[in-house]
Amino acid sequence: MRILYEQDLAGSKYHGMAFRIYQFSKEFVDNGHEVMVVAASYSHARKVNPNIKASITNEFIDGIHYKWIKTPRYSNNGISRVFHMLVYNWRLWKNASKIAEEFNPDIVISSGVTPLDFRACHEIAKKAKAKIVYEVGDLWPLTPIELGGYSPKHPFIQIMQKAEDYVYKHTDIVISKLPCAEEYMNSRGLAKKKFYYLPNGIIESDWESPSPLPEIHLKILNHLKNERKFLIGYAGSHSLANSVSTLLDVASGLINRPNLHFVLVGNGPLKSDLILKAKKRGLNNITFLDSISKTSIPSFLNLMDVLYIGFKKQSLYRFGISPNKIFDYMMSAKPIIQAIEAGNNLVKDAQCGFSVEPESVNSITEAIIALESITEEERQIMGKNGKDYVLKYHSYSILTKRFLEILKKTINHGFELC
Repeated sequence: MRILYEQDLAGSKYHGMAFRIYQFSKEFVDNGHEVMVVAASYSHARKVNPNIKASITNEFIDGIHYKWIKTPRYSNNGISRVFHMLVYNWRLWKNASKIAEEFNPDIVISSGVTPLDFRACHEIAKKAKAKIVYEVGDLWPLTPIELGGYSPKHPFIQIMQKAEDYVYKHTDIVISKLPCAEEYMNSRGLAKKKFYYLPNGIIESDWESPSPLPEIHLKILNHLKNERKFLIGYAGSHSLANSVSTLLDVASGLINRPNLHFVLVGNGPLKSDLILKAKKRGLNNITFLDSISKTSIPSFLNLMDVLYIGFKKQSLYRFGISPNKIFDYMMSAKPIIQAIEAGNNLVKDAQCGFSVEPESVNSITEAIIALESITEEERQIMGKNGKDYVLKYHSYSILTKRFLEILKKTINHGFELC
């Protein structure tokens, strides 16, 4: 198959972030398929952006044909990012015929952050007489409505709503990272039996020989281990959405239990404020470490006793979640405290820890004390449950096999292109 995979934020192992698209594309190539990834030249999610001057630049990475579409930089989620989206989509649309003729895909996967990208991808598919797939990570315009407080009558939201409705009317199938979104999509026009759930996953090879931690991190963590501290770890963005500030309140309540210590690794918009608050409260039971590379994450998680993941309580999570962080946590074979209310519950399904009420200091505190109180053997059983579960259902080798089965079925099914 010739597979065109589009997402404005797509990256690679060299650029960082958006690893799902890179990993699936690499797996597709390893399975004998041709892959073109189409992406914007600039993305806030990447650590390194490609340095291109032409309006479109081709690059080959690990057998994947990358086509970078030149776009302006942006600094936040305001007007500059909207302008970036419009430029990207206009240039993608403008070059749809050229891309279709050059690559002649059998199937086009539109995986943009918003549904705006789909129109140009649909045009490529029509020109190439290919099937069209819409891959969903976030529901737009519900995300800015429910998380950002936008009115459904806002002009930007109405444009997004028309784009979403167009998608569900014209796509051959949907690949969703959200397991509980089918009913909603059907209500917006998606035909029955066109919904497939395909979550995020883990790369097993990343755990075979992980990169070592930076020397300063290792020195601090070894010191804590030598003092026989029970370490509660968090790895990820220090942001409002991840409810990291709740851990400060938990740490405050556990200040009189000196054997318990919190270790937070990562950066984010709230980090400096969290560090300042911790100092003001005199919290000597919490350590903040700088962010580390993705390949060093296993080395960090392996030194922890318990791992924490939390989200703010939001109605949008009723459609389910598929955070990369939780699969890394499970792969580390450590017990997990999940403070999330969502349509699915991976920790409960895998029996690998405790699921508690989001943003609840008391519930999180009780879970920490409970996990510290049980035997090491009992914690190991929980951790093993998580690792067994993620290897069975969330390895990229397993997910790729499923993805290719879906794509082949879609090509052979005989849907008339809308």
